Amino acid sequence: MKRDNAKRSQSTGCALKVVRLIMRRNTSMQGNSTRVSPYVAAKLPKSMLHVSTKANVQRMVAMFLTLQRFTKTMNPFKNVTALPLIPRNITAAFGCLALMLPAFGQQPFQTLIVGLDHRTVTSLNGDWHYLVDQAPGRALYTSTGAINDHSYAMNTHPNIFSGKHNEEYDFATAPTLRVPGDWNSQVPELFSYEGVVWYQRDFDAQPKPGTRTFLHIGAANYRSHVWVNQKRVCDHEGGFTPFDCEVTAILHPGFNFVVIAVDATRLVDGIPSVGYDWYNYGGLTRDVSLVTVPTAFIDDYDVHLAHGARFEPGNTELTGYVHVLDAPTGTSVTVDVPEAGARATVRTDANGRAPFSIKASNLTLWSPESPKLYKVSLTAGTDKLTDDIGFRDIRVDGTRILLNGKAIFLKGVNAHAVAPIRGGRANTDADVAIIFSYLKDLNANFVRLCHYPHDERMERMADREGIMVWSEIPNWQHISFDKPEVYAKDVDMLKEMIRRDRNKASIILWSVSNETGNNPIRTKFLTDLANEARTLDPTRLITSALNSEHIEGSNAVLNDPLTDALDVVGVNEYIGWYGGEPEDADNMHWTLPEKPIIMSEFGSEAKQGNHGTDKQRWTEEQQANVYNHQLVMFAKIPQLRGTTPWVLTDFRSTTRNVPKLQDGYNRKGLLSEQGDKKQAFFIMQKAYKDNSVGKPE
Repeated sequence: MKRDNAKRSQSTGCALKVVRLIMRRNTSMQGNSTRVSPYVAAKLPKSMLHVSTKANVQRMVAMFLTLQRFTKTMNPFKNVTALPLIPRNITAAFGCLALMLPAFGQQPFQTLIVGLDHRTVTSLNGDWHYLVDQAPGRALYTSTGAINDHSYAMNTHPNIFSGKHNEEYDFATAPTLRVPGDWNSQVPELFSYEGVVWYQRDFDAQPKPGTRTFLHIGAANYRSHVWVNQKRVCDHEGGFTPFDCEVTAILHPGFNFVVIAVDATRLVDGIPSVGYDWYNYGGLTRDVSLVTVPTAFIDDYDVHLAHGARFEPGNTELTGYVHVLDAPTGTSVTVDVPEAGARATVRTDANGRAPFSIKASNLTLWSPESPKLYKVSLTAGTDKLTDDIGFRDIRVDGTRILLNGKAIFLKGVNAHAVAPIRGGRANTDADVAIIFSYLKDLNANFVRLCHYPHDERMERMADREGIMVWSEIPNWQHISFDKPEVYAKDVDMLKEMIRRDRNKASIILWSVSNETGNNPIRTKFLTDLANEARTLDPTRLITSALNSEHIEGSNAVLNDPLTDALDVVGVNEYIGWYGGEPEDADNMHWTLPEKPIIMSEFGSEAKQGNHGTDKQRWTEEQQANVYNHQLVMFAKIPQLRGTTPWVLTDFRSTTRNVPKLQDGYNRKGLLSEQGDKKQAFFIMQKAYKDNSVGKPE
């Protein structure tokens, strides 16, 4: 025992030296996602805190956390959502790593590769074997709550006749699930299951010298752990954003296998927390693939129209950066937009980042009327990719929203990431095509993708079809705003959302929350998060959907200090459904901030085909009556700049349990889950066609 403690002490001392070196070389981490919490910061020796910036502390803490993970001294999900890599050039420089590596093994690298859907990949979609690990998840978690690397992850087989007995599992003879896909809609016995499911599949690989290979997971709800050839390569918390795990050193020529454990258990300190009004679809819900890139490769980039203090008509300046991971200083990077007559060659700095600014000779700005996309080619060494990017300017001026300098009104609707007709998570081109056919039929130019980042196909289609987008992270109602580690998770999710989608012209709004209680702790939390979003992307508008208005008689007052942190204010109200009568809306007087307002939720429930009087709840007629009176009210709100009725289609929710009317669905949709239109659909369709709801200015 003493010998083991001595070895651990020696390894820890070495770890601290490595961390200090990383701090001196902190720029090596720029461009990589860092996952950290103040809890871990408290564990650091005071002597290590001689750094000058918060960013340096964050990087140092992240490295310390990574090292602790490999010594099994922390629950990997208590304070972390993903784990970074100590850069290779630093690890190689330290002789003391020779002591650490036998104990820790190779450090896994995890990132988020931007534009991966525009690279050549090897799809791992299809049938995966699965095993259910019923609560308390004894195959995934040890008795102390740590991740068990020695059970199902080993992918062994039971010995029928003799030999060592495995832990009584066998993927080879297990049933299969379709990936991408949630398990709830595929296996009747798992319809209501919220726990651990293990996935496994074999694949072939042919590693090539001078390249790196990453395993890409588009989304896995909610926590996930990934092993390749019995080695854990990454962990992730959050059910709606992608992550990429490096597997270069682990792949064998020919046969390989991957095992992924996905845990859909709700967490009080999760994002979202334990209570939310949509279905908890578990599993590998988006694409899984392998991508091979050069040793130094383009992992992140930002190409946008220059965003100055005011919009300048005729502005054709394109600006941004290209980040080349592990590139030597001075690596040549070329940005080429042939159709726009824009081309520049720049060089990376010591951080691998190559900023650029170029004038286009011919540029058409993106808009709903003309959703122009350009082929943007990026080249760095032997790495090259081409993305489809539109260029536009979005900003506010008083109570107006300006797109390319012109005031606009957002004619929208809320949409959950549910597959029309077939049900389950929306994750295919066919799903997206159906959803956008509904939007076009509604005459919408805007969609709120509630309440979490959707499959990237949605934003790609929005870019092509000219539909503006509100994108949101799942801070839904009751979040543990008082806990620093929850804020750290939130920042991670915000970074992942913005990093994946910042080059999508259709996205005009980043949203930090939905329907959160008005109190100082929450307001400080979300204000900081809004400021974080502005730092990450100063070219877009920040919003949140609030339901903190106070209604008394015919007066509605929104007095929420969070509005000070927002560029555009979303208001959720359900006059005529959760409170009052539909007619009460006619004479409602709203006191609102002098900012652009979007009525981000309104409506009522109706089962499609259920008819009665306009006073009879759950009928199409009553729902239509609510909408008609809402339109009367909207005409009296001078700063109203958008409407998004709740919701496009009926969707499953575990909280909707009125038999024969709800049957497990939230019935506020303009269409049923099968795509059948209700009367309210036609009301909004006509209002949008006639431009009779709201004004741009």
